[in-house]
Amino acid sequence: MFFKQRAAANATLSYFFGCAGKAKAVAVDVVAGDEDWFIAEAQKAGARIAYVIDTHVHADHYSGGPELARRTGAPYCVHESNQGRVSFDFEPLRDGQRLEAGNVLVDVVHTPGHTPDSVCLLVRDMRRGDEPWFVVTGDTLFVGAVGRPDLAGREREMAGQLYDSLRTKLLALPPELEIYPGHQAGSACGAGLSGKPASTIAFERRFNPMLSMTRQAFVDALVADIPPQPADMARIVEANLRGSAPQAAAA
Repeated sequence: MFFKQRAAANATLSYFFGCAGKAKAVAVDVVAGDEDWFIAEAQKAGARIAYVIDTHVHADHYSGGPELARRTGAPYCVHESNQGRVSFDFEPLRDGQRLEAGNVLVDVVHTPGHTPDSVCLLVRDMRRGDEPWFVVTGDTLFVGAVGRPDLAGREREMAGQLYDSLRTKLLALPPELEIYPGHQAGSACGAGLSGKPASTIAFERRFNPMLSMTRQAFVDALVADIPPQPADMARIVEANLRGSAPQAAAA
């Protein structure tokens, strides 16, 4: 397996990984303007981009996912709850679905809370064995923090959903599993994010203050510490639902 993490604009972390032997790759949470980087990395790896995935419809940055998908012929994928909301063709992802990129398998885990459509990606390399190697957690779980719950409104309800997603989906994973989040310190998508770009389930379970609370305490703490909403959030979401970033953002 090859694997690269890219630190992009707005403290966003994007991912490019896949199977060298069967020459298939996956691009995750591409920021507009970074499409050429992913195409160049695919050429270096001698691989075809098989899937372009956004872990949710982003509110803090313009997505380069739709444009990368158009340029490479790969399907653009977001959660199926966006059907009727996204105004262009995409491949809907469902909870429990498995995507294959050669020897690399990606299991879709629906984790609503930050947004209703949030997903995490549980990744296996079958050349190493059948156990998962890492999970891309999007804006659900960060290093030292969790995602903000207010972008879809109904922040107390969404905070409760986020607690349930964390407890039943992510914290049930093997403790040694590596986590790779969608942001690091400096992002508006959560409060208290670490600058460290990776962690493990066990480390977060022990040291992430949000993961040791009762459900009620979690909801109260999360809604009490919500950062200001991202600048131009409505415009960014609208553009991402259209699949067309402004030219300046993609330059």
